[in-house]
Amino acid sequence: MESLVLKAVLIPMVGPFLLPVLNRLSKDIRNITAVIIIAITFIINVYLMNLSFGVDARYIIPFPLGFDLILKLDPLSAFMATVTSLTSLVIIIYSIDYISHYQNQTEYYTMLVLFIGSMIGLIYSDNLIWMYIFWEITGFTSWRLVGFFRNDKDVLKANKTILITVFGAIVMLVGILMIYINYGTVNMSDLKAKEIALLPAFLILVGIFSKSAILPFSTWLPDAGVAPSTVTALLHAAVLVKIGTFAYAKIFGTTFITPVEFNYTVLIITGITALVSGGAALIETDIKRIIAYSTISQLSFIFLGLAANTRVAFSGGLLYILMHSVAKASLFLCAGIIEQKTHTKDITKMGGLIKTMPLTALAFALSSFSIMGLPPFGGFFAKLIVFKGAVETNDIGVLSIFFVGAILTILYLTRAFYKIFLGNEKLNLPEEGSTIMVVSVLFLGILGLFLGLLVNYPLGFTEMVSFTMYTGVK
Repeated sequence: MESLVLKAVLIPMVGPFLLPVLNRLSKDIRNITAVIIIAITFIINVYLMNLSFGVDARYIIPFPLGFDLILKLDPLSAFMATVTSLTSLVIIIYSIDYISHYQNQTEYYTMLVLFIGSMIGLIYSDNLIWMYIFWEITGFTSWRLVGFFRNDKDVLKANKTILITVFGAIVMLVGILMIYINYGTVNMSDLKAKEIALLPAFLILVGIFSKSAILPFSTWLPDAGVAPSTVTALLHAAVLVKIGTFAYAKIFGTTFITPVEFNYTVLIITGITALVSGGAALIETDIKRIIAYSTISQLSFIFLGLAANTRVAFSGGLLYILMHSVAKASLFLCAGIIEQKTHTKDITKMGGLIKTMPLTALAFALSSFSIMGLPPFGGFFAKLIVFKGAVETNDIGVLSIFFVGAILTILYLTRAFYKIFLGNEKLNLPEEGSTIMVVSVLFLGILGLFLGLLVNYPLGFTEMVSFTMYTGVK
């Protein structure tokens, strides 16, 4: 079991360095190898997830001063690793056609796989210092990927991304070092059920919020839309912004006991973020920025579940991570098809695309329904359970803010769909995307519905994770 945990991290961390070598043999071999690396990673994580309860599997590489690299299998980590590798696998398959006519393809695949590998490493890390190291690797790879097209504007946006997220990470590192000074260790297993002081808690929260684009650090995420749609899908759905929600669940949900003031502050900030980002999405005209603001808003709902300090809400927050990852990846990949075919991201210049792009429209609609929280899609059950658990806090003000945020979600996604697919025709209607690209978005769209119809399985798992791991619940 310990060797499998190591392989789950090692394969996507070492594998990408083979891709530049394989590129000299054949581009097809390079592309297929990238897909195989993520496919193997996904299979391993699924296997580990099914065996994660009641198992204490750790792989330890000793380092001085107690900063050992400890890769630990637990239900929360296995769940998150499976969600990450699933959506990443679909994205990288979609990339084969999407990225085929761009330059810098070898760097693209290398950074993409390393990006995924660093996320898996972070997920399984049981040491806060090593979590920080993997955290920074994701920052470097995302910087290269956001600036993929190398235009001056794109490079500026990429620099903004890394500056904001690295600033937050450095502040977080200070909080981690304070924990080390207080307890003499940064191993999370040794810190379980310890109380964390407000100052280090808030310092770590700055890093989490900067990565998850929560106010006041939210501006970099919409700007990252200059990247290829596969990259934005990975940033929003599978890896980068989900790092923050996972870190919050791991550090403040299953490790430390947090002060009441801390949890309430998180709820207020994320509630305001949900309103502001939802309002921004409602008036935005750039399709990728609309979806980006939607991501910021939906991440706030995940934080509602994780910070409400109830077992039900925590379980719903984990379920929300899964449902949002699947649906949001589909929306960004749909945007990639639309952008490539219409040569614009401005929804006011589109209209009537459902006539020639019905499958893309169907995938966009299915994924939008899930994010809106309409039954019987998976997003409905995730949002319902989060609200059900949050009601136990008896905080009507916070719940009202998030309820308005949920209404805004319906409004801005409905507006986007109408402008793109049902409005008046304003350009020559393009044909559908390639088979691989269309099948990828349809698979994710249908998967969101499928997960809703069979919600008992993922919900049962997140409930068990919440029951066995979450400390300090009511």
